Amino acid sequence: MPTRRAAVVGLGLIGGSIARDLASRGVAVSGYDANAREVDGACREGIIDRVLDASFAGVADADLVVIAVPVDAAPTVLARIAPHARSATLITDVGSTKARIVAAAATLGIGDRFIGSHPLAGSHRSGWESSQSGMFADARVYLCPAPNATMASIRAATDLWHELGARPTLIGAAQHDERLAWTSHMPQMISGSLALALSRAGIARDELGPGGLTMTRLAGSSPAMWTAIAAENARAIDDALAAAERELASLRVLLGGGDIEALRHRLSTARAWFDGRQAD
Repeated sequence: MPTRRAAVVGLGLIGGSIARDLASRGVAVSGYDANAREVDGACREGIIDRVLDASFAGVADADLVVIAVPVDAAPTVLARIAPHARSATLITDVGSTKARIVAAAATLGIGDRFIGSHPLAGSHRSGWESSQSGMFADARVYLCPAPNATMASIRAATDLWHELGARPTLIGAAQHDERLAWTSHMPQMISGSLALALSRAGIARDELGPGGLTMTRLAGSSPAMWTAIAAENARAIDDALAAAERELASLRVLLGGGDIEALRHRLSTARAWFDGRQAD
């Protein structure tokens, strides 16, 4: 890789997996995490060769900076990093929302080198112990350039994710947040709501079958991370949840009225979407 030294700020599931992949390709990786346990794990495995402190002055010699912290903390971290990242040809983050961090990069005067990234990879687990090499193989990664990002920076971000095995796709930050409200954030909120309904009905997760386990898997995700995402993208998530509520209300009407044929048609339409075809 053209990158010689990378600084990875946040060594959890995504940041840790990026650090592993970079180190395996011969990149010298500096690392930081507010949780000393994550740093200790990365050092113990020899993934990072230098620990950054909270001043982030140590990013000065990095040509790649990756911010992998919760979305509510990312703009503040970016502001602390910006004065030291003069050698970086690419600065990126990996959060699930993009409008705020992209705007922050432009305000800080580093928009020409900032490309927001969102890899659609990982699991509901978190922390260094959940990170793994090869996590981004064949994963879609959305790239959201700052308005004044250079073509060189866009190419660098594209090349980085191609090198890690992913499939990068360019998209505007606002459009990204609208789309992810439907494709990621709404499913997360519904999974959590389903878990709450089951809990209040006195049903434990080990009573569920495979379908129920699949539906509730996302409820095991980090509450802190998802609270931050939901707060930042609240309007778009609310729109998506309202649409889901309308579907549930319609389903209740069919069940209450005993309209079996309409119910069958509804489920057939849902299956057609699942199969990627038009309903009959």
